[in-house]
Amino acid sequence: MVRHAWLMAVLLALPHPITAQNKPQFVPTLPQPNWRQMDSQPLPLSAINKYGGDPAIEQEYGVKALELRTYELGKVHRQVLVEPATDASCAYGLLTFYQAPDMQPVKDMELAVGDASQTLMARGNKFLRFLRGKESISASDDEGLLKFVGGDKPSARALKELPTPLPSKDLVPGSEKYVLGISAAKRLLPSFRSDLIGFDQSAELQLGEYETRQGKCTLLSISYPTPQIARLRFGSLTDILKLNQNEGANSIYGKRHGSYVFLVLNPPNAESASALLGRFQVTEGVNWDQKYQTEKTFTLEVVHMILAIFLLTGILICACMVSGILFFLSRRLAAKFFPQWQWGRTDEDQLIRLNLKL
Repeated sequence: MVRHAWLMAVLLALPHPITAQNKPQFVPTLPQPNWRQMDSQPLPLSAINKYGGDPAIEQEYGVKALELRTYELGKVHRQVLVEPATDASCAYGLLTFYQAPDMQPVKDMELAVGDASQTLMARGNKFLRFLRGKESISASDDEGLLKFVGGDKPSARALKELPTPLPSKDLVPGSEKYVLGISAAKRLLPSFRSDLIGFDQSAELQLGEYETRQGKCTLLSISYPTPQIARLRFGSLTDILKLNQNEGANSIYGKRHGSYVFLVLNPPNAESASALLGRFQVTEGVNWDQKYQTEKTFTLEVVHMILAIFLLTGILICACMVSGILFFLSRRLAAKFFPQWQWGRTDEDQLIRLNLKL
């Protein structure tokens, strides 16, 4: 055994380098920080002033109350202000409204922008403000908090609820806004008569800054519930604002397509405004009423049909019994209170008797 001990040692040592060569190695690209939520407290809507918001504008997007959450990673604390809006489009509107020109999109994340003071994000019907604290953390930890709270992107259902984006060509990054009320419109368009848009008739406004070779201009896309409302509003805009007339630097050009009204404010010239308006094409279609597609199986439909037949038979039997009882009672009552009526007499009284005697 002593003589062959070296051979056994070699045989036992051989599998280790072979196993090490075949063993897969995983190198994590970004370790996920162990964030956890420590606290959550409700706040009134008036507290939004402390975080750079406006209660009047928040109400236009359906925000009624706030929620301040506190997250912890070791000894580091971060606060996230949650603003529940009416739906996903309203949360998206808050994101576009509060997005400052110097904010940059967060890498590899949708509907998230940030700067040195905060990060804004829209997830579902919630608008999130990630507040920067005094304690400094690494970029990976900061990204981990964003993913922990909001994930990489909104759900597919939430993305379907968002408005159609404006044409991206020549659009100034970060200038696209989605507006649902007159307070937000006055803040974004101080020199434009926002009362003519018609927010009281469920109008929705999208605006963006475009920079072409001829110069800068502002594009407005207003959608209305019906083409009839759009036609009336476009007529008012044409008469009051003198659309499609050369008014110099204050010129406004526009056109209507179906339930949409498109306006170009302060264009360099009529040609550039016409070229910008020509990028919009609205298509409409008519769908015939289709047969209702039930989710019931054939067997279940047959069972329901049989039960319906039994129910109808029972209803008919009950109706016949009630009719018979009413018929009998009407004869008795007529005989008691109206004996002269033929209806109340018995069948024996109605027989004609011939008293013939031989």
